[in-house]
Amino acid sequence: MNKTSRRETLKSLLLAPLAAGVASTTGCATGGAVNWNALPLEYSYGRTEAERQRDRELFAETYFSEHELVTIAVLCDIILPSDHPNGGALDAGLPEFVEFIVKDRENLKLPVRGGIAWLDSYAISEFGADFANISETQRLAICDRIAWPDVEDPALQPGIRFFSLMRDLTLTGYYTTEQGFRDLGYQGNVANVWDGVPEQTLQRHGMRYEPEWLEKCVDQSRRDIIASWDDDMNLTS
Repeated sequence: MNKTSRRETLKSLLLAPLAAGVASTTGCATGGAVNWNALPLEYSYGRTEAERQRDRELFAETYFSEHELVTIAVLCDIILPSDHPNGGALDAGLPEFVEFIVKDRENLKLPVRGGIAWLDSYAISEFGADFANISETQRLAICDRIAWPDVEDPALQPGIRFFSLMRDLTLTGYYTTEQGFRDLGYQGNVANVWDGVPEQTLQRHGMRYEPEWLEKCVDQSRRDIIASWDDDMNLTS
């Protein structure tokens, strides 16, 4: 399957018969449209050629089945639902993030795939269908049992470890997205105003500013003037 057709497949997963229960109960789909961003084709910012080549290899790789991708999407939506003020996991494209990271890190492949298998097996034993095809109430009941690391039930330990991993991946991914930045109030690299070392600090160290340098380096009315230097490397403006 080429990358374009794979992206289209992923966009329609939550409306497929496999995910009929998902689309109607989790908020993953509304009014026939999937609220799940398409897989990116590349990461263009700040990448070396070696990194871009590695990205291309990962984008071309198919690891998860469609059923596994749907299950990942459902879990991401449960962990960070779409009613979050700044958008949820599906709005931020977290299923794609999880897929990419798992393909990139070999040590995550078996834990995530094995965790999905455990989740399906447990859902079948408890409710008669795999996790993606039981009701939302039943899915939440399972998550309530495995969401707490201090639960000591030996039978639930694989599920507890898997849910903890998925929670870590979901929140790690979310807080590196635009939605997550808004949630944190992070504004990125913005210009600030520096008005020099505080006077009390200068006095404590027996230092003071020369008026000439105060004008050239600390006067904020001159902040947009490009500095110039003479042949002896003296600052002239």
